[in-house]
Amino acid sequence: MASSTKELYQSAMDLSNHDRAELVGMLLESLDLQVEDGVEAAWLSEIERRVEEIDSGAVEPVSWTEVRSRVFEPRGG
Repeated sequence: MASSTKELYQSAMDLSNHDRAELVGMLLESLDLQVEDGVEAAWLSEIERRVEEIDSGAVEPVSWTEVRSRVFEPRGG
């Protein structure tokens, strides 16, 4: 087992994207955070609504590359 958080992080970075995502999910679940009643149902409803908007053409998805550039690249001015 890794002797430090940094070493553990480096080991995790050697995993595939899928395996890292699975690890993140397991770590989050291990925190055993209490969720208010109805929150998960509300999120599922929101996800379904957004998927329907995309499928119907009501909204156009934006690529991660575009989102990242909008969020992280400084704007002039």
